[in-house]
Amino acid sequence: MNGLTIEKIQHAATVLKDVSRKTDLIKASKLKCQSVVYLKTENLQETGSFKVRGSAYKISQLSEAQKQAGIIACSAGNHAQGVALAASKAGLKCVICMPDGAPLSKVEATKALGAQVILVKGAYDDAHAYAIKLQQENNMTFVHPFDDLDVMAGQGTIALEILEQLEWIDAVIVPIGGGGLIGGVSYAIKQLNPAIKVYGVQAENAASMVGSVASGRPITVKSVATFADGIAVKTPGASTLPLVREYVDEIVTVTEDEIATAILTLMEKQKLVAEGAGATAVAALLFNKLPLKGKTAVAIVSGGNIDVNILSRVITRGLITSGRQHTLEIALEDKPGQLVGVSSAIEKCGANVVRVDYTDSDPNTSVTSCVLKIGIETRGFDQIVAVKAALESEGFNILSA
Repeated sequence: MNGLTIEKIQHAATVLKDVSRKTDLIKASKLKCQSVVYLKTENLQETGSFKVRGSAYKISQLSEAQKQAGIIACSAGNHAQGVALAASKAGLKCVICMPDGAPLSKVEATKALGAQVILVKGAYDDAHAYAIKLQQENNMTFVHPFDDLDVMAGQGTIALEILEQLEWIDAVIVPIGGGGLIGGVSYAIKQLNPAIKVYGVQAENAASMVGSVASGRPITVKSVATFADGIAVKTPGASTLPLVREYVDEIVTVTEDEIATAILTLMEKQKLVAEGAGATAVAALLFNKLPLKGKTAVAIVSGGNIDVNILSRVITRGLITSGRQHTLEIALEDKPGQLVGVSSAIEKCGANVVRVDYTDSDPNTSVTSCVLKIGIETRGFDQIVAVKAALESEGFNILSA
């Protein structure tokens, strides 16, 4: 079992029975997509992420000498918890290097699982470099989050479960960071049913795999700027890239606003909490990034460990992107009754005023005018258009919308 084989992935499935959950595959009939969508709910793993599969299988395959030397890993959070849980179950010492920008919730969760956490200034790649330095100095065993065949075999067990749970699918959609998840899943899918399409999704601001596939070698992007921290990887794996190039049919990207909309939609429609990385596959479906009209697709919701401190901001972004919240700037004559007229026009359209801001010092308006900024809740973009039309019909001058 030196290379990645279907037998290795099946062996991993046997080993992981007492460590990871066989997560539910649920039909997402409430999502407004062009395809029939099922969600593979890896966000409901004990650690809130699929990562426990790969790390636990990797640790299970180490020699006793390697285990006794102790485990070290680097992670933005999810791999950290997976390694910490697997090491704890095996009774092994565990050190995790995490970027200092990792969500506090993930840092604390990793500590709670018994690991020693070292915060490293910078992104994932900086934490990785420091972990390698410590590994060499202390002769510990390094558990890579994605660039490892045992880790990919563990992640590939998700594909086995999907094929057991659903009689027929046309496609599987997988988030991509370093490529460990999609490497294992795409290999298993194509070995067992080559007719099934495998699509990858990256955050637009962290698309290192897209460039690497195009160039045929791992490339390093200068920066990653996404709240989907679980896939914020500057350089994909040397072992994952060949698998992605051979077995993945297409990779698309999604914006921050599209990811936020997917998180909000999963919460509202499916009652599921997803983190940024975990929602990217759903975002690709919601915004029709893939040729799946009328097809049956499985989206892997890879994790649910979203930082509650940014959740409200993510929800707001999702509301704006989906046309559920909107801000209007209106030039008014500075006289009584103007606000009543604006609110009356909005009320007649069935929208709701949630925020009002007023200024009489805008240099772009006359001395006798003022500017009203008004936030409204709406049902969607059609209602926003109706509100604007109602205001203009009442003679109000909309400056920006």
